[in-house]
Amino acid sequence: MEAILSSTTLQLKPLYHPHHLSLSSPFSLSTHTVTTHRKLRKSSCQKVQPSLFVPLRVSANSQAAPASTEASTSSSVPSTMKAWVYGEYGGVDVLKFESSVSVPEVKDDQVLIKVAAAALNPVDFKRRLGKFKATDSPLPTVPGYDVAGVVVKVGSQVKGLKEGDEVYGDIHEKALDGPKQSGSLAEYTAVEEKLLALKPKSIDFAQAAGLPLAIETAYEGLEKSGFSAGKAILVLGGAGGVGSLVVQLAKHVFGASRVAATSSTGKLELLKSLGADLAIDYTKENFADLPEKFDVVYDAVGQCDRAVKAVKEGGSVVVLTGAVTPPGFRFVVTSNGSVLTKLNPYLESGKLKPVVDSKGPFPFSKVVEAFSYLETNRATGKVVIYPIP
Repeated sequence: MEAILSSTTLQLKPLYHPHHLSLSSPFSLSTHTVTTHRKLRKSSCQKVQPSLFVPLRVSANSQAAPASTEASTSSSVPSTMKAWVYGEYGGVDVLKFESSVSVPEVKDDQVLIKVAAAALNPVDFKRRLGKFKATDSPLPTVPGYDVAGVVVKVGSQVKGLKEGDEVYGDIHEKALDGPKQSGSLAEYTAVEEKLLALKPKSIDFAQAAGLPLAIETAYEGLEKSGFSAGKAILVLGGAGGVGSLVVQLAKHVFGASRVAATSSTGKLELLKSLGADLAIDYTKENFADLPEKFDVVYDAVGQCDRAVKAVKEGGSVVVLTGAVTPPGFRFVVTSNGSVLTKLNPYLESGKLKPVVDSKGPFPFSKVVEAFSYLETNRATGKVVIYPIP
Protein backbone atom coordinates (compact mmCIF):
# COMPACT_ATOMS: atom_id res chain seq x y z
CA MET A 1 0.00 0.00 0.00
CA GLU A 2 2.98 2.27 0.37
CA ALA A 3 3.33 2.57 -3.38
CA ILE A 4 1.14 4.85 -5.47
CA LEU A 5 0.07 4.03 -8.99
CA SER A 6 2.52 4.69 -11.78
CA SER A 7 1.43 7.08 -14.49
CA THR A 8 2.53 8.83 -17.63
CA THR A 9 2.82 12.55 -16.90
CA LEU A 10 2.84 15.06 -19.73
CA GLN A 11 3.05 18.85 -19.70
CA LEU A 12 -0.40 20.35 -20.17
CA LYS A 13 -0.92 22.56 -23.16
CA PRO A 14 -1.98 26.18 -22.44
CA LEU A 15 -5.46 25.51 -23.85
CA TYR A 16 -6.09 22.98 -21.08
CA HIS A 17 -4.39 24.69 -18.21
CA PRO A 18 -4.71 22.62 -15.01
CA HIS A 19 -6.40 25.49 -13.21
CA HIS A 20 -9.40 24.87 -15.46
CA LEU A 21 -9.66 21.14 -14.88
CA SER A 22 -11.75 19.28 -12.33
CA LEU A 23 -12.64 15.67 -11.62
CA SER A 24 -15.73 16.18 -13.80
CA SER A 25 -13.96 18.04 -16.60
CA PRO A 26 -14.98 17.14 -20.17
CA PHE A 27 -11.30 17.13 -21.10
CA SER A 28 -9.49 13.84 -20.57
CA LEU A 29 -7.02 13.54 -17.71
CA SER A 30 -5.98 10.08 -18.84
CA THR A 31 -2.56 11.31 -20.02
CA HIS A 32 -2.55 14.86 -18.64
CA THR A 33 -2.30 14.04 -14.95
CA VAL A 34 -2.10 16.63 -12.23
CA THR A 35 -2.11 16.64 -8.45
CA THR A 36 -2.14 18.88 -5.45
CA HIS A 37 -1.04 18.86 -1.82
CA ARG A 38 -3.59 21.54 -0.98
CA LYS A 39 -7.31 20.91 -0.68
CA LEU A 40 -9.29 20.86 -3.94
CA ARG A 41 -12.14 23.32 -3.90
CA LYS A 42 -15.74 22.17 -4.06
CA SER A 43 -16.53 24.42 -7.02
CA SER A 44 -16.63 23.02 -10.55
CA CYS A 45 -13.28 24.69 -11.26
CA GLN A 46 -11.16 22.93 -8.64
CA LYS A 47 -7.69 24.45 -8.48
CA VAL A 48 -4.58 22.31 -8.60
CA GLN A 49 -0.88 22.95 -8.66
CA PRO A 50 0.42 22.60 -12.23
CA SER A 51 3.92 21.62 -11.11
CA LEU A 52 2.81 18.43 -9.37
CA PHE A 53 1.38 15.25 -10.83
CA VAL A 54 -0.94 12.57 -9.51
CA PRO A 55 -1.30 9.04 -10.87
CA LEU A 56 -5.06 8.70 -10.23
CA ARG A 57 -6.69 9.65 -13.49
CA VAL A 58 -10.27 10.60 -14.22
CA SER A 59 -10.89 10.55 -17.95
CA ALA A 60 -13.63 11.13 -20.47
CA ASN A 61 -14.84 8.05 -22.32
CA SER A 62 -13.77 9.63 -25.59
CA GLN A 63 -10.06 9.32 -24.63
CA ALA A 64 -9.33 6.01 -22.97
CA ALA A 65 -6.18 5.55 -20.93
CA PRO A 66 -3.47 3.32 -22.45
CA ALA A 67 -3.48 -0.26 -21.23
CA SER A 68 -0.69 -1.48 -18.98
CA THR A 69 2.06 -3.56 -20.58
CA GLU A 70 3.44 -4.77 -17.25
CA ALA A 71 1.06 -7.69 -16.83
CA SER A 72 -0.57 -10.51 -18.71
CA THR A 73 -3.72 -8.84 -19.95
CA SER A 74 -7.28 -10.09 -20.10
CA SER A 75 -9.00 -8.71 -23.18
CA SER A 76 -12.16 -8.12 -21.15
CA VAL A 77 -10.59 -5.47 -18.90
CA PRO A 78 -11.68 -1.96 -19.93
CA SER A 79 -9.48 1.13 -19.71
CA THR A 80 -11.90 3.13 -17.54
CA MET A 81 -14.18 2.25 -14.63
CA LYS A 82 -16.78 3.51 -12.22
CA ALA A 83 -15.44 4.59 -8.83
CA TRP A 84 -16.13 6.76 -5.79
CA VAL A 85 -13.63 9.60 -5.50
CA TYR A 86 -12.91 12.52 -3.20
CA GLY A 87 -10.68 15.41 -4.19
CA GLU A 88 -10.60 17.17 -0.82
CA TYR A 89 -10.82 16.16 2.82
CA GLY A 90 -14.13 16.55 4.62
CA GLY A 91 -17.52 15.03 5.42
CA VAL A 92 -19.51 12.58 3.33
CA ASP A 93 -20.40 15.37 0.91
CA VAL A 94 -16.89 15.27 -0.60
CA LEU A 95 -17.56 11.76 -1.96
CA LYS A 96 -18.36 11.87 -5.67
CA PHE A 97 -19.36 9.10 -8.07
CA GLU A 98 -17.26 9.12 -11.23
CA SER A 99 -18.01 6.96 -14.27
CA SER A 100 -14.69 7.32 -16.15
CA VAL A 101 -11.76 6.79 -13.80
CA SER A 102 -8.77 5.08 -15.39
CA VAL A 103 -8.34 1.45 -14.38
CA PRO A 104 -5.13 1.27 -12.28
CA GLU A 105 -2.01 -0.11 -13.91
CA VAL A 106 -0.60 -3.34 -12.53
CA LYS A 107 2.96 -3.53 -11.23
CA ASP A 108 5.08 -6.66 -11.49
CA ASP A 109 4.19 -7.88 -7.98
CA GLN A 110 0.50 -7.01 -8.24
CA VAL A 111 -2.73 -8.43 -9.60
CA LEU A 112 -5.73 -6.54 -10.90
CA ILE A 113 -8.97 -7.48 -9.15
CA LYS A 114 -12.46 -7.10 -10.60
CA VAL A 115 -14.08 -5.96 -7.36
CA ALA A 116 -17.20 -7.86 -6.31
CA ALA A 117 -17.56 -6.40 -2.80
CA ALA A 118 -15.82 -3.95 -0.49
CA ALA A 119 -16.26 -2.99 3.16
CA LEU A 120 -15.89 0.18 5.19
CA ASN A 121 -13.77 0.63 8.31
CA PRO A 122 -13.37 3.55 10.72
CA VAL A 123 -10.00 4.25 9.10
CA ASP A 124 -11.85 4.97 5.84
CA PHE A 125 -13.75 7.96 7.21
CA LYS A 126 -10.84 9.12 9.38
CA ARG A 127 -8.67 9.17 6.28
CA ARG A 128 -11.37 11.05 4.35
CA LEU A 129 -11.56 13.60 7.18
CA GLY A 130 -7.81 14.21 6.83
CA LYS A 131 -6.87 12.74 10.21
CA PHE A 132 -3.54 11.49 8.83
CA LYS A 133 -3.04 13.63 5.75
CA ALA A 134 0.62 14.17 6.63
CA THR A 135 1.32 10.55 5.65
CA ASP A 136 -1.54 10.08 3.17
CA SER A 137 -1.13 9.66 -0.57
CA PRO A 138 -1.94 12.69 -2.74
CA LEU A 139 -5.51 13.61 -3.58
CA PRO A 140 -7.77 12.74 -5.39
CA THR A 141 -8.45 9.39 -3.70
CA VAL A 142 -10.57 6.34 -4.40
CA PRO A 143 -11.29 5.16 -0.82
CA GLY A 144 -11.56 1.60 0.44
CA TYR A 145 -9.31 -0.91 2.24
CA ASP A 146 -11.18 -4.23 2.21
CA VAL A 147 -11.84 -6.05 -1.04
CA ALA A 148 -13.17 -9.35 -2.38
CA GLY A 149 -13.24 -10.17 -6.05
CA VAL A 150 -11.74 -12.03 -9.00
CA VAL A 151 -8.22 -11.75 -10.40
CA VAL A 152 -8.37 -10.54 -14.02
CA LYS A 153 -4.74 -9.56 -14.67
CA VAL A 154 -1.46 -10.83 -13.23
CA GLY A 155 1.91 -9.07 -12.88
CA SER A 156 5.06 -10.73 -14.21
CA GLN A 157 6.44 -11.58 -10.73
CA VAL A 158 3.21 -13.04 -9.34
CA LYS A 159 3.65 -16.75 -8.59
CA GLY A 160 0.74 -17.93 -6.45
CA LEU A 161 -2.31 -16.34 -8.08
CA LYS A 162 -3.78 -16.62 -11.57
CA GLU A 163 -6.60 -15.09 -13.58
CA GLY A 164 -9.94 -16.36 -12.36
CA ASP A 165 -8.92 -16.82 -8.72
CA GLU A 166 -11.43 -15.55 -6.15
CA VAL A 167 -9.47 -13.55 -3.57
CA TYR A 168 -9.88 -11.19 -0.62
CA GLY A 169 -7.64 -8.92 1.41
CA ASP A 170 -6.79 -5.49 2.79
CA ILE A 171 -5.20 -3.73 -0.17
CA HIS A 172 -3.11 -1.30 1.94
CA GLU A 173 -0.09 -2.84 3.68
CA LYS A 174 0.17 0.09 6.10
CA ALA A 175 -3.15 1.57 7.14
CA LEU A 176 -1.90 5.10 7.79
CA ASP A 177 1.46 5.37 6.03
CA GLY A 178 1.08 6.09 2.33
CA PRO A 179 -2.08 4.10 1.54
CA LYS A 180 -2.79 3.56 -2.14
CA GLN A 181 -4.45 6.36 -4.05
CA SER A 182 -6.78 3.93 -5.80
CA GLY A 183 -8.74 1.88 -3.26
CA SER A 184 -11.45 -0.78 -3.34
CA LEU A 185 -14.57 1.36 -3.87
CA ALA A 186 -14.22 0.94 -7.60
CA GLU A 187 -14.82 -1.67 -10.27
CA TYR A 188 -11.12 -2.59 -10.32
CA THR A 189 -8.20 -2.27 -7.93
CA ALA A 190 -4.52 -3.28 -8.15
CA VAL A 191 -3.04 -5.12 -5.16
CA GLU A 192 0.25 -6.75 -4.21
CA GLU A 193 -0.02 -10.54 -4.23
CA LYS A 194 1.35 -10.76 -0.67
CA LEU A 195 -1.67 -8.88 0.70
CA LEU A 196 -4.22 -11.34 -0.66
CA ALA A 197 -5.53 -14.81 0.09
CA LEU A 198 -7.85 -17.14 -1.76
CA LYS A 199 -11.46 -16.61 -0.68
CA PRO A 200 -12.85 -19.51 1.37
CA LYS A 201 -15.47 -21.34 -0.66
CA SER A 202 -17.82 -21.47 2.33
CA ILE A 203 -18.41 -17.70 2.36
CA ASP A 204 -19.66 -15.31 -0.31
CA PHE A 205 -17.99 -12.16 -1.61
CA ALA A 206 -19.94 -9.85 0.70
CA GLN A 207 -18.92 -11.85 3.77
CA ALA A 208 -15.31 -12.10 2.62
CA ALA A 209 -15.04 -8.36 1.99
CA GLY A 210 -15.97 -7.66 5.61
CA LEU A 211 -13.10 -9.68 7.04
CA PRO A 212 -9.56 -8.61 6.06
CA LEU A 213 -8.68 -5.43 7.96
CA ALA A 214 -10.80 -6.35 10.98
CA ILE A 215 -9.63 -9.95 11.33
CA GLU A 216 -5.98 -9.01 10.76
CA THR A 217 -6.29 -6.29 13.41
CA ALA A 218 -7.97 -8.69 15.84
CA TYR A 219 -5.35 -11.38 15.26
CA GLU A 220 -2.30 -9.11 15.46
CA GLY A 221 -3.59 -7.44 18.63
CA LEU A 222 -4.02 -10.82 20.34
CA GLU A 223 -0.54 -11.87 19.28
CA LYS A 224 1.08 -8.63 20.48
CA SER A 225 -0.68 -8.91 23.84
CA GLY A 226 0.83 -12.35 24.43
CA PHE A 227 -2.58 -13.98 24.55
CA SER A 228 -2.53 -17.78 24.57
CA ALA A 229 -4.53 -20.87 25.49
CA GLY A 230 -5.94 -20.92 29.00
CA LYS A 231 -6.01 -17.15 29.45
CA ALA A 232 -9.05 -14.94 30.05
CA ILE A 233 -9.96 -11.91 27.96
CA LEU A 234 -12.41 -9.00 28.12
CA VAL A 235 -13.40 -7.45 24.77
CA LEU A 236 -14.78 -3.91 24.85
CA GLY A 237 -17.09 -3.42 21.88
CA GLY A 238 -17.57 -7.11 21.22
CA ALA A 239 -20.29 -6.63 18.60
CA GLY A 240 -18.26 -4.30 16.39
CA GLY A 241 -16.25 -5.12 13.30
CA VAL A 242 -13.00 -5.92 15.14
CA GLY A 243 -14.54 -6.89 18.48
CA SER A 244 -16.78 -9.60 17.02
CA LEU A 245 -13.70 -11.24 15.53
CA VAL A 246 -11.58 -10.85 18.68
CA VAL A 247 -14.26 -12.79 20.58
CA GLN A 248 -14.22 -15.60 18.01
CA LEU A 249 -10.44 -15.74 17.58
CA ALA A 250 -9.81 -15.75 21.34
CA LYS A 251 -12.27 -18.59 21.88
CA HIS A 252 -11.89 -20.78 18.81
CA VAL A 253 -8.31 -20.15 17.60
CA PHE A 254 -6.26 -19.07 20.65
CA GLY A 255 -8.07 -21.33 23.11
CA ALA A 256 -9.21 -18.82 25.74
CA SER A 257 -10.37 -20.23 29.05
CA ARG A 258 -12.92 -17.42 29.39
CA VAL A 259 -14.18 -14.68 27.08
CA ALA A 260 -16.16 -11.70 28.35
CA ALA A 261 -17.39 -8.94 26.08
CA THR A 262 -19.43 -5.74 26.26
CA SER A 263 -22.25 -4.52 24.04
CA SER A 264 -25.59 -2.75 24.19
CA THR A 265 -28.66 -4.67 25.35
CA GLY A 266 -29.84 -5.78 21.93
CA LYS A 267 -26.53 -7.39 20.98
CA LEU A 268 -25.91 -9.59 24.02
CA GLU A 269 -27.25 -12.73 22.33
CA LEU A 270 -24.93 -12.12 19.38
CA LEU A 271 -21.95 -12.06 21.75
CA LYS A 272 -22.99 -15.40 23.23
CA SER A 273 -23.43 -16.92 19.77
CA LEU A 274 -19.90 -15.86 18.85
CA GLY A 275 -18.41 -17.60 21.88
CA ALA A 276 -18.58 -15.12 24.76
CA ASP A 277 -18.93 -16.82 28.15
CA LEU A 278 -20.00 -13.54 29.77
CA ALA A 279 -21.98 -10.89 27.86
CA ILE A 280 -21.95 -7.53 29.64
CA ASP A 281 -24.58 -4.87 28.97
CA TYR A 282 -22.56 -1.66 29.14
CA THR A 283 -25.75 0.38 29.49
CA LYS A 284 -26.48 -1.33 32.83
CA GLU A 285 -23.14 -2.59 34.16
CA ASN A 286 -19.70 -1.08 34.67
CA PHE A 287 -17.15 -3.69 33.62
CA ALA A 288 -14.47 -1.90 35.65
CA ASP A 289 -16.37 -2.80 38.83
CA LEU A 290 -16.33 -6.53 38.16
CA PRO A 291 -14.48 -8.53 40.83
CA GLU A 292 -13.12 -10.70 38.00
CA LYS A 293 -9.92 -9.51 36.32
CA PHE A 294 -8.55 -10.56 32.94
CA ASP A 295 -5.18 -11.45 31.42
CA VAL A 296 -5.95 -9.24 28.43
CA VAL A 297 -8.46 -6.47 27.82
CA TYR A 298 -8.97 -5.72 24.12
CA ASP A 299 -10.29 -2.15 23.90
CA ALA A 300 -11.91 -1.49 20.53
CA VAL A 301 -13.95 1.52 21.69
CA GLY A 302 -11.51 3.96 23.31
CA GLN A 303 -11.99 3.34 27.06
CA CYS A 304 -8.43 2.53 28.09
CA ASP A 305 -8.64 4.55 31.31
CA ARG A 306 -11.34 2.15 32.54
CA ALA A 307 -9.95 -0.92 30.79
CA VAL A 308 -6.77 -0.88 32.90
CA LYS A 309 -8.93 -1.39 36.00
CA ALA A 310 -10.13 -4.73 34.66
CA VAL A 311 -6.75 -6.26 33.83
CA LYS A 312 -4.70 -8.55 36.06
CA GLU A 313 -1.31 -7.45 37.32
CA GLY A 314 1.16 -8.20 34.55
CA GLY A 315 -1.61 -8.30 31.96
CA SER A 316 -2.02 -6.29 28.75
CA VAL A 317 -4.55 -3.82 27.37
CA VAL A 318 -4.77 -3.61 23.58
CA VAL A 319 -5.89 -0.12 22.48
CA LEU A 320 -7.21 0.63 19.00
CA THR A 321 -8.47 4.17 19.53
CA GLY A 322 -8.42 6.95 22.13
CA ALA A 323 -5.89 7.83 24.82
CA VAL A 324 -3.52 5.17 26.12
CA THR A 325 -3.00 4.51 29.83
CA PRO A 326 -0.28 2.02 30.95
CA PRO A 327 -0.21 -0.96 30.70
CA GLY A 328 -2.21 -0.24 27.58
CA PHE A 329 -0.48 -0.16 24.21
CA ARG A 330 -1.59 0.92 20.77
CA PHE A 331 -0.64 -0.61 17.44
CA VAL A 332 -1.54 -0.14 13.79
CA VAL A 333 -1.99 -3.36 11.85
CA THR A 334 0.30 -4.38 9.01
CA SER A 335 -1.73 -6.11 6.32
CA ASN A 336 -0.54 -9.62 5.46
CA GLY A 337 -2.33 -12.13 3.28
CA SER A 338 -0.60 -15.01 5.05
CA VAL A 339 -2.71 -14.30 8.16
CA LEU A 340 -5.86 -14.71 6.09
CA THR A 341 -4.51 -17.94 4.60
CA LYS A 342 -3.74 -19.22 8.10
CA LEU A 343 -7.28 -18.47 9.27
CA ASN A 344 -9.06 -19.77 6.15
CA PRO A 345 -9.53 -23.30 7.59
CA TYR A 346 -11.42 -21.84 10.57
CA LEU A 347 -13.67 -19.94 8.17
CA GLU A 348 -14.19 -23.03 6.02
CA SER A 349 -15.16 -25.08 9.07
CA GLY A 350 -17.50 -22.42 10.42
CA LYS A 351 -15.57 -21.88 13.64
CA LEU A 352 -15.06 -18.27 12.54
CA LYS A 353 -18.08 -16.45 11.12
CA PRO A 354 -18.15 -13.12 9.29
CA VAL A 355 -20.59 -10.65 10.86
CA VAL A 356 -22.19 -8.31 8.29
CA ASP A 357 -24.44 -5.53 9.60
CA SER A 358 -28.11 -6.22 8.88
CA LYS A 359 -28.63 -2.80 7.27
CA GLY A 360 -26.37 -3.96 4.48
CA PRO A 361 -25.00 -4.90 2.18
CA PHE A 362 -25.30 -1.41 0.72
CA PRO A 363 -25.37 -1.24 -3.09
CA PHE A 364 -22.57 0.60 -4.87
CA SER A 365 -24.87 3.55 -5.48
CA LYS A 366 -25.34 3.99 -1.71
CA VAL A 367 -21.72 4.48 -0.61
CA VAL A 368 -22.51 7.90 0.91
CA GLU A 369 -25.29 6.37 3.00
CA ALA A 370 -22.99 3.53 4.05
CA PHE A 371 -20.35 6.00 5.25
CA SER A 372 -22.98 7.99 7.15
CA TYR A 373 -24.22 4.85 8.87
CA LEU A 374 -20.69 3.70 9.76
CA GLU A 375 -20.00 7.06 11.36
CA THR A 376 -22.91 6.63 13.80
CA ASN A 377 -20.76 3.95 15.53
CA ARG A 378 -23.84 1.75 15.82
CA ALA A 379 -23.00 -0.90 13.25
CA THR A 380 -23.02 -4.56 14.21
CA GLY A 381 -20.09 -6.27 12.56
CA LYS A 382 -19.07 -4.83 9.21
CA VAL A 383 -20.63 -2.33 6.81
CA VAL A 384 -20.34 -3.96 3.38
CA ILE A 385 -20.76 -2.58 -0.15
CA TYR A 386 -22.19 -5.16 -2.55
CA PRO A 387 -22.64 -5.71 -5.42
CA ILE A 388 -20.06 -3.56 -7.16
CA PRO A 389 -20.97 -3.60 -10.88
